[in-house]
Amino acid sequence: MSHVLHRNINTSVPIVESADGNYLIDENGKRYLDASGGAAVSCLGHTNQRVINAIKDQLDKVSFAHTGVFSNTAAEELATYLIKNTPDGFGNGRAMFLGSGSEAMEAALKLARQYHLEKGDKARSKIIARDRSYHGNTLGALATGGHKQRQAPFAPLLIDVLHIPPCYAYRFKDENETPEQFGIRMANTLEEEILKQGPETVAAFVAEPVSGASLGAEPAAPGYFERIREICDQYGVLFIADEVMCGIGRTGYLFALEAEGVSPDIFTIAKGLGAGYQPIAAVLANEKIINSIQAGSGNLWNGHTYMSHAIACAGALAVLKVIEEDQLLGNVSSQGRKLEKMLRNEFENHPNVGDIRGRGLFWGLEIVENKETKEPFPAEANLSAKIKKDILENGMLSYPSNGCVDGIRGDHILLAPPYTVTDDELVTIVDTVKKCLNNQLGKLKS
Repeated sequence: MSHVLHRNINTSVPIVESADGNYLIDENGKRYLDASGGAAVSCLGHTNQRVINAIKDQLDKVSFAHTGVFSNTAAEELATYLIKNTPDGFGNGRAMFLGSGSEAMEAALKLARQYHLEKGDKARSKIIARDRSYHGNTLGALATGGHKQRQAPFAPLLIDVLHIPPCYAYRFKDENETPEQFGIRMANTLEEEILKQGPETVAAFVAEPVSGASLGAEPAAPGYFERIREICDQYGVLFIADEVMCGIGRTGYLFALEAEGVSPDIFTIAKGLGAGYQPIAAVLANEKIINSIQAGSGNLWNGHTYMSHAIACAGALAVLKVIEEDQLLGNVSSQGRKLEKMLRNEFENHPNVGDIRGRGLFWGLEIVENKETKEPFPAEANLSAKIKKDILENGMLSYPSNGCVDGIRGDHILLAPPYTVTDDELVTIVDTVKKCLNNQLGKLKS
């Protein structure tokens, strides 16, 4: 009997014993190709020796010193690397390092509030995010997300967050609209909400540049984030870009927003930053925010015991150096184009694949019951969970999820293989998804 409080306490799960490159190996010696990195975490696979050595080297120096008293070299170097590589317009900002994406989102929300208070704008407390979004599991982050199913049990505990429609072309784009027109129309819903609430009350807008867990790798339409940036600037609202899942190279750019030609006020990043070797997340605050705090209290009004943990920071810095030195951003783009072509060739005409979307090595398939009407399968069919289980049994890891239609209904399969994925592994990924999808659809229809 396991004494671990697993995600499902009534179901046993395989015990992983070792790893080999892009594969995990369980206690029985079964190999699993990691086609999702858990949740887009293991961007370098599982046995990168340079990252492992960096962690070991840091252990020989110092593991922990409280940030109320000390900094450490690994944290300083990691912060410098990230800030120097932010998109144009971010300026000479600063970074804080935490333990998870949820922690990072909580810290970002607090930082946004502090910024306005430092300026004397006490009324600015409202947060605007998007429906069908996911920003973390802690209470503030969960409230910020727009995933109804995940929120429901904890609704009485959640703060009030305002939500606008997502930039979700498959479900919201009109047939007579160009992608650019659609992007502008969806961005303008933010302006409408700001004006409805009163600009003087709105602190920040939160969005993923490429929506991950909730929408299955949905990129924004052309011009969407450029218009979002204009609106935020016009009304004094901070723009928080949640790149916890889509950042650190996942889309072929170090920061996903680079593809949009804009820069946020705050970044949240995690997952690929540590690549699974150590838990780590970061909040990056731009020069405007830092200048405001320096001119005000001079203090960060938020702290955690394990902030700037030296071992985690050393590992993350090594991850970034591997990505740079091995030119993996280029590999993400080239292998991503191959994966897109393979997915479209295999599933474009599939009767139950409604949409294929993504960027870089970040792709999603939306599964529908009726392709013409886009009607999803009933939530009680639990299709995404069944597909995930089937794929696992066939020796591969994926990230199917549900709720993309309305927070409850709607199934998709998310793929986020390592940046080192080979051509043969891409073939295995597509073939396995095809086999298991068709298998579960056959059972559902029989």
